[in-house]
Amino acid sequence: MAAALGRWPLGLALCCLLGASLAVDRGNFKTCEQSGFCRRQRRIQPGNSPYRALLESLELGPDVARMRLVNEATQVPLLLELWGLSGNVTRLRIQELNPLQPRYQVPDVLLGEPPAERLEVTGRDEGTLELALGPGGHRLLVTERPFRLDLLRHRELLCSVNARGLLVFEHQRRRRDSDPPKDPPGEEGAAQEGPEDGAGSTQSEKPAEPPAEPEEEPGAWEETFKTHTDSKPYGPTSVGLDFSLPGFEHVYGIPEHAESLRLRPTEGGDPYRLYNLDVFQYEVFTPMALYGSVPLLLAHRPRLSLGLFWLNAAETWVDIGSNTAGKTLFGKLLDYMQGGGETPQTEVRWMSESGVIDVFLLLGPGPADVTAQYGRLTGTQALPPLFSLGYHQSRWNYQDEADVEAVERGFEEHELPLDVIWLDIEHADGKRYFTWDPSKFPNPRGMLERLAARKRRMVSIVDPHIKVDGGYRVHSELRARGLYVKTKDGNDYEGWCWPGSSAYPDFTNPEMREWWANMFAYDQYEGSTEALFTWNDMNEPSVFSGPEVTMHKDARHFGGWEHRELHNIYGLYVHKATAEGQIRRSGGRLRPFVLSRAFFAGSQRYGAVWTGDNTADWEHLRISIPMCLSFGLAGLAFCGADVGGFFQNPGPELQVRWYQAGAFQPFFRARTWTRRGASPWLLSPEHLAMVRAALRRRYALLPVWYTAFYRCHRQGIPVMRPLWMEFPDDPQTFAMDDQYLIDRVLLVHPVTEPDALGVNVYLPGEGEVWYNDETHEQHRAPQTLYVPVTLSTIPVFQRGGTVIPRQDRPRRSTEAMRNDPFTLYVALSPQGTAQGDLYLDDGVSFDYATKNAFLHRHFSFANGTLTSSSADPRGSMSSPAWLERVVILGVGRPDSALLTTHDGSQTPLQFQHDPARSVLTLRRPGVPIGADWSISLR
Repeated sequence: MAAALGRWPLGLALCCLLGASLAVDRGNFKTCEQSGFCRRQRRIQPGNSPYRALLESLELGPDVARMRLVNEATQVPLLLELWGLSGNVTRLRIQELNPLQPRYQVPDVLLGEPPAERLEVTGRDEGTLELALGPGGHRLLVTERPFRLDLLRHRELLCSVNARGLLVFEHQRRRRDSDPPKDPPGEEGAAQEGPEDGAGSTQSEKPAEPPAEPEEEPGAWEETFKTHTDSKPYGPTSVGLDFSLPGFEHVYGIPEHAESLRLRPTEGGDPYRLYNLDVFQYEVFTPMALYGSVPLLLAHRPRLSLGLFWLNAAETWVDIGSNTAGKTLFGKLLDYMQGGGETPQTEVRWMSESGVIDVFLLLGPGPADVTAQYGRLTGTQALPPLFSLGYHQSRWNYQDEADVEAVERGFEEHELPLDVIWLDIEHADGKRYFTWDPSKFPNPRGMLERLAARKRRMVSIVDPHIKVDGGYRVHSELRARGLYVKTKDGNDYEGWCWPGSSAYPDFTNPEMREWWANMFAYDQYEGSTEALFTWNDMNEPSVFSGPEVTMHKDARHFGGWEHRELHNIYGLYVHKATAEGQIRRSGGRLRPFVLSRAFFAGSQRYGAVWTGDNTADWEHLRISIPMCLSFGLAGLAFCGADVGGFFQNPGPELQVRWYQAGAFQPFFRARTWTRRGASPWLLSPEHLAMVRAALRRRYALLPVWYTAFYRCHRQGIPVMRPLWMEFPDDPQTFAMDDQYLIDRVLLVHPVTEPDALGVNVYLPGEGEVWYNDETHEQHRAPQTLYVPVTLSTIPVFQRGGTVIPRQDRPRRSTEAMRNDPFTLYVALSPQGTAQGDLYLDDGVSFDYATKNAFLHRHFSFANGTLTSSSADPRGSMSSPAWLERVVILGVGRPDSALLTTHDGSQTPLQFQHDPARSVLTLRRPGVPIGADWSISLR
């Protein structure tokens, strides 16, 4: 929900509720110039760095190299640590050697300490040191003065660090003529010791007492934005570092921004900002921060992909530019070796308000290698329960149980599939979460049981702001246990949010997360059942009365850490605690479904995300595609946008086009605050039929979606992915973000322009063939194909050489179609071959992982024979589902089709051949979908 409404006068709020067009108030959010550390760092121009590497201080352990850096202007020493990690990953960390206080190092994001390779010194000369980083041929050159790192693979330069001299590490200091800052009441010593999980800095010496330093520019020791002031007890503590990427001109990632997939240079404007914020009715094509932050940037060029993962949870700005004149010596050598011409080079500069420099260089070399490397560090997308891949219906608000019943009945009457109905904040008793309004929802358990009987489910909202009310059990317990975030003076932090005066649980505290998880138990969350799941909104955290609609940076968290240190990870902790609560309530048996608005690196382990409170206009429909592609590259594969747009009224054409686009995005939910956009049957019969067709198309392809999510869960490759991931040597795909792939099998180009008569679809792949998903017409690649469209058209193409399993019988929900028969669509390559797979499990539990209760089949067509075999012999599940049809695209008419089952018995099959389209349909093979069999065409 958009936070800004809570601050508006009633008349203005009603104006918006009636559909008035309002844009984001940019004045509520900082620019780089208004953010003190960003302003300071950006004023530092490229040049000679003041930092020197003390090569003689090198300490080489079995898996880490340590040496000192020194700022020759201030003489403050730093500690540089270098790792060569297994799987083509290099890590570097820079921190103060003797900090006044431990500096925050982000916990709970990495899956553990990544395994490291043995390092070896392989060369030395005056002012340079060479390290070998394991067996992959990667070498790291450390230059003494000015300090610089150059990462090479054999003779190829991959990345230079601090080549432009923009390393910044603002050391902690005492303010002149001031007393030492005090610990928050009740937490004496916590800030000195750091969190119990060991997130404090590594120190080899006793902290020194630096001399007092002269006052710096205004804002050094406290910073004011509008009417809000945040204190800075240790003054400026920002960090920054630049990376030069020779040969690269296409970079992606660092969500969330309403931006094109390929990130644009930021010279002359603001950098991209990573700072989780509640931005009302956000604009498109701006570097402004939005609801979530993943500090992962990917770079791609033919034959090489790289990733930069900047592990820092504080406010962060990312500058992106191109540079040729300022290249390193190695960059100029690369130009010479490639023929003397200038090759492109991208410069990336990271700037964070606090913390340490902790960077993982993901060295690919392929696109899927980079996403897999990131997945091994932070986890892959949790395998969602099957129902969550169906269609979700939401509105602010469904008023009562009768309203819910009427909506659910409407889907039945209009023969529209539906899996989940959502309840927003008004369902709770006075916006007290974990409760139900007793007059509107007097029998929530009965409501949930009625939905479950029709094989449907519900999601209710549970936000992380708690109404300050002495009669509210949740508030009383949290206050008594001391589990709220504190002010700098040690009082409970309070702000204004939907319930009015609200306090904010400190989810960085493990005890708080434990308490929250226990609240989802059926005897704690009264009226809840297995059919109820959860939506975490407003968890940036959103504070209507706070600076930039969020929490003061000098608020204090568990262990004495300031909010400024960990702001971007707060939403992840809410998501984590909620998901754990859903798992725990079933005794660890059932998978959770939790949607979160705020996120950070690692949030993919806990559920789904979406693009936030968008607007019902064509721009927001178009931008949903690159936004979700960017999310997927950063590990957040389970992404979608509010279908129809949350704010304002969509016209019927826009609404139809958005349903069509949403049906081909991972998370498929319609959500609005208007009645007009709420229920599909409020459209005309003509438009309703188009929406129905889009919904049914989604459900028919659920086997493809679920199999793709399983592959994502296992391998870390996005479900919805840009074309360049599959065609990494085709430059035409590098900046393309109006079309994309689902897994590797379907190419989708949603229609996102009004009154469209056609779209240009680029079909990639030298020598490949693509088949229109509806007409089965063949098209050779590569080519740009003009596709005429009507309002009912969704341009989708199946890749030649693939096999797609579908379930084509219309049903009310995913659970209702669980045992339905399958149809295999076999699209032949020009060589007459095809491959594909199907993954099945019970769709709800963890038995696939704990008991190998799954079915994974592999389908292959070659030499005129289609075979089914096990893709994973560990799978122990059987399924009553069977094979109803086989449709083979791109094949001539055979004389016969013979089915051979696992026991050797043979049965001739009836078939029909369409010579105009070269489509062969085999009817009723009738074999179990989990069996071994073959079909031979003669």
